[in-house]
Amino acid sequence: MTTANVHDRGDVALIDIIRAVAAARGEAACVSGPGHAVRTWQQFINRVERASAGLTSLELGCHRERDDLVDHESGQDHLALLMHNSVECLELMCAAFASRVSPINVNHRYTADELVDILSYTEATALAVHSEYADVVARALPRLPNINVVIEVTGSLPSVLPNAVIYDDLISTHLPCNSPPKASADDLYLVLTGGTTGRPRAVMWRNADAVIECFNAARQPQTVQDFVDTMRPDLVTLPCAPLMHGAGQWMAMRTLLAGGTVVIPDHAEHFDARHTWSAVERHQVTLLGIVGESFARPLLEVLDSEQVDAQSLNVVLTGGAPLISTTKTQLLNHLPTVIIVDGFGSSESGGQMSVVSSHGSATSGTFLPKPDRTVVLSEQFNSILNPGDPTVGWLGTTGRLPLGYLNDELKTSQVFHFVNGVRYSAPGDHARHLADGSIEALGREAVCINTGGEKVFAEEVEEAVLRHRSVRDCIVVGRPSEVWGSEVTAVISLSASGLPTPTIDELTASMRHLARYKHPKAVVVVDDIQRSPAGKADYGWARTVASSHP
Repeated sequence: MTTANVHDRGDVALIDIIRAVAAARGEAACVSGPGHAVRTWQQFINRVERASAGLTSLELGCHRERDDLVDHESGQDHLALLMHNSVECLELMCAAFASRVSPINVNHRYTADELVDILSYTEATALAVHSEYADVVARALPRLPNINVVIEVTGSLPSVLPNAVIYDDLISTHLPCNSPPKASADDLYLVLTGGTTGRPRAVMWRNADAVIECFNAARQPQTVQDFVDTMRPDLVTLPCAPLMHGAGQWMAMRTLLAGGTVVIPDHAEHFDARHTWSAVERHQVTLLGIVGESFARPLLEVLDSEQVDAQSLNVVLTGGAPLISTTKTQLLNHLPTVIIVDGFGSSESGGQMSVVSSHGSATSGTFLPKPDRTVVLSEQFNSILNPGDPTVGWLGTTGRLPLGYLNDELKTSQVFHFVNGVRYSAPGDHARHLADGSIEALGREAVCINTGGEKVFAEEVEEAVLRHRSVRDCIVVGRPSEVWGSEVTAVISLSASGLPTPTIDELTASMRHLARYKHPKAVVVVDDIQRSPAGKADYGWARTVASSHP
């Protein structure tokens, strides 16, 4: 076995925390679903234990212990969750941990071919699916011989898959085990990356490390009782991001580990701004989780046009994609008592840094790093850049880190580096360490544009383009150019139909803070910007669109 993270830790298995929190919270609300449906903590943990007993009876679990494996290997069964936001998704995720099965988040928009590819790569042996997506599963299953168990969550729909185990039947026919499998802090939590800059990869977290760095349940290792003693029963969270992506899962699990309440809005299979604000009012949400501009702007449009009661709301947390200062200011004008927390992190690093904005003080682009954890590494990964060094380097994170990528030793070695004997995760974000100690995030190397020999970071230009009042959404890419090699191109959608397309001069009027070589040389207008359900930009689509327009 290799040792990926060499430091002392006091480890707690995730499911042991959930069980202790559930015992303490009892009949308090755990998950509030569409309408006024509420599942108490006692009901939730009972169903988790029943589902776990069912998974164990289906011979799913851990077959090789961590000590017998190298870091990029798994010895557990993998349960793929092809599900939209629902209490059943959270139950099955926790049940997997209780059975020593690793859950995997899977995009429910995949075609049959994509599903075959991703489930084969992740070595999934079991699949849980909402009936809404069963047709595509039926077309994929003949090419997935390693899938031994299919669990269908039917809800109000009839069963579609003939040989599937119906989830409600699994719950009703199994009692909680008297001697359930002893969960280990080493058991895996697999996170599929969004795939916006390449093929999705499965990041391998020990679940005890994910508790600290992904789910943010504690700053330091603690005992189970410590988690109970520091619960946040007043926390009512609505994750707008889908649970099929890390951003949504992390927010939901953070709330469960804190003993709070997770809210699932109406029509949770897709994001709807009006349903979101309705759920905030009805369930008295205190924390709203979003992913950047693609979520914030529709929410802002409702606030601009309708009366919304959001007095319960304390925090808007955005992760996975940043908010520009203008959007933050507009939101805070409507919600003056709220703070906006802009969190920066990755599937390979967990939470890395953040910045807080309040009414009258909205910022963007720079973040405060986590002390003793987040740094800027040199371009060659051989040193740490000091604050005030103007050199652009790589954002790096140490501490509790993933083991690596599933069955991919080469890619693991390209992302995880030892610098002065300390292991860092550096998945490809360019950054600069400023003199005041803050870090300027410049964007991913995979979407960096080389134009005329100069590097342009797409996210920096996107933020500037979005300041124009006519622009609703934007992705910036490079397209082939005989003069520049690659020219900066803004693919935009307009904030209202019938608006004239802004000229290059109009767009660049708000970009005087950027060097001229970073300014777009072309603008392409589309009806809608294509993003993942989690709000991540689809740069491949944008390059195709940009290249197909004169």
